[in-house]
Amino acid sequence: MTFPTDTATPERQHPPAEVLTFGETMLSLQTEGPLTTGAPARTAVAGAESNVAIGLARLGHRVSWAGRLGADEPARLILRTLRGEGVDVRHATSDPEAPTGALMRERLVADVTRVHYWRAGSAASRQRPEHLAAALAAGARVLHVTGITCALGPGPLSAVTGAVEHAREHGWTVVLDVNHRARLWSEQEAAPVLRGLRGSVDVLIASDDELPLIAGADGTDEAARVAELLAAGAREVVVKRGGEGADLYGADGRHLHQPAHRVPVLDTVGAGDAFCAGYLSGLLDGLAPADRLRRAGTTGAFAVATRGDWEGLPHRDELSLLDASPGSAIR
Repeated sequence: MTFPTDTATPERQHPPAEVLTFGETMLSLQTEGPLTTGAPARTAVAGAESNVAIGLARLGHRVSWAGRLGADEPARLILRTLRGEGVDVRHATSDPEAPTGALMRERLVADVTRVHYWRAGSAASRQRPEHLAAALAAGARVLHVTGITCALGPGPLSAVTGAVEHAREHGWTVVLDVNHRARLWSEQEAAPVLRGLRGSVDVLIASDDELPLIAGADGTDEAARVAELLAAGAREVVVKRGGEGADLYGADGRHLHQPAHRVPVLDTVGAGDAFCAGYLSGLLDGLAPADRLRRAGTTGAFAVATRGDWEGLPHRDELSLLDASPGSAIR
């Protein structure tokens, strides 16, 4: 598979992205019950960074995804899906010698799911800094990276560190979502890598149980961990608390709490990515801290109230739907 080469003048035909992100996006098979019962499966695509990209595109932002895919049919599905959602994939690259990764999500009972991965040796695990050269040269306001990409191997980690260095040199805002995946690397492996990045991060997003990976020692409380991150150079630290909402800590001493929207929970997978997309959208729109934290909570609520990794994410004109009374019919 080859990706089209754009020979037109990039500055004239394609304005710079507001957000650049990259990382592994996979073929996703989602079963309606346990696999052992022969439950039927739905085909979709999934990946933390592309979930964020779709969320931002639906909110009206220019976003570029520059991941690496195999030269195969899952790659065609991924590119078609992202294009259809308004994500710029001009800088995605193809590896003819490695497959696109895959995962399967089994719905077990109620909202409990189990995820299986087939990503060892995937095209994304072979991404290198040079594969991002065109995307970085095209420019952006924000670079969004995650701990997931750092965990995929030395090549992807080098791609992250190189992209972060480029972003810092060119005055972009660097956003790191810790997004720890225990199946990819242990806490002992993740901590030194993530801590090595924190001096280059402007906005740090983590769940409350991920903070120990990037700041503090055993027994350190949250306030001290946050203070350490702010002292290292972060402008903002956003702490996700699931059903308890989220907190925002700023270098100027501010501390804000946003309660979670009370919605029926159908599927929690992708909720953190939706939250991240909402927060970045508010940042790009220049919203006040409390308002962007509120938007992040809203997009996260949309995610948990619908099934799928990204399918339920709102468009900009739908952000107010959660303010409607339960059972309302919008006419």
